[in-house]
Amino acid sequence: MSNRAPIILAVDTSSISTAISWIKATEDYVSGYKLGLEFFLACGLDGVKEVSQHIDLDLFLDLKLHDIPNTVSKAAKAIEEFSPRFLTVHASGGTAMIAAAVHSLPNTLVTAVTILTSLSALDVHEIGYSQPPLESAVRLASLAVKAGAKALVCSPQETSAIRNEVGAEPVIITPGVRPIESSGGDDQVRTMTPSQAIRQGANYVVIGRPVTGGDSLQDIHTRAKKIAADILIGE
Repeated sequence: MSNRAPIILAVDTSSISTAISWIKATEDYVSGYKLGLEFFLACGLDGVKEVSQHIDLDLFLDLKLHDIPNTVSKAAKAIEEFSPRFLTVHASGGTAMIAAAVHSLPNTLVTAVTILTSLSALDVHEIGYSQPPLESAVRLASLAVKAGAKALVCSPQETSAIRNEVGAEPVIITPGVRPIESSGGDDQVRTMTPSQAIRQGANYVVIGRPVTGGDSLQDIHTRAKKIAADILIGE
């Protein structure tokens, strides 16, 4: 039986060497690695290339593209050589923008971000959405799938409703998950435990600080092993 759980590890660091060390410490227990803005802006495409050479699992580029369709199309094309399995765009960028990314990266699952998990209901209202987070996320997910997105990012609290809306085919990825012993104390608002998110219909959960916040590489390894085991037994 594999020890690998449906975890995408958030490699949130500005250091190439740190990223590689985290990958080596956790590769037996996770299913992929997410490189986001912190890493991308600090290390650039060369950094992505170097780190990707150490990744035998899925590569998730979390760039949350949100611009006019032509710009997003060219930005997506610029990362084609890395063959990421996932590339994020904001669903609120609209149908044409999402479709442009899909057209540029036919072999990548363009992944539409619905409502950020750091946003509360009040935040969503202040931004200008006319509906609460749940209804807004479902609407954005439906729009994105119709535009060609093959994967979605949403809060675990919206996962079940989105799964019911879009069906079984789209991949659903949920950040904002926290093991019980790690809950609270950060900027995630609409959260669940990893196993709860999987039961709600998520294919993958994104976990970062509960693993990478370890005091040493051995601690990071141990944390990844425990969280993976908890997910696999459904805790």
